[in-house]
Amino acid sequence: QVQLVESGGGLVQAGGSLRLSCAASGRPLTRNAMGWFRQAPGREREFAAAISWSGLSTLYADSVRGRFTISRDNAKNTIYLQMNSLKPEDTAIYYCAAGSLTRFRANYDYWGQGTQVTVSS
Repeated sequence: QVQLVESGGGLVQAGGSLRLSCAASGRPLTRNAMGWFRQAPGREREFAAAISWSGLSTLYADSVRGRFTISRDNAKNTIYLQMNSLKPEDTAIYYCAAGSLTRFRANYDYWGQGTQVTVSS
């Protein structure tokens, strides 16, 4: 079993930056891709970014490409999401997940509880 705990969310002004972290425990995430999804009020959970176990392959949603960077430190069993040039529409609860390297929620087996990101205009 894997437990995922997100941190780093908060309130930031438009144009600002935040870095989210997701720490995994329970067992090493060997060979697991990791992803970040987000869910805004009244909307479905959507894909934001994903990274392969090696870190050599990444995927980004069009809405965040060029502004967000996903990375991982396997020695620490932790992944990160560096978010720059934040916009009010980035406001959401951000979830990390472990699974396969895809954009689809169904391919992720483990999920964290989420961390709130609020971007003020």
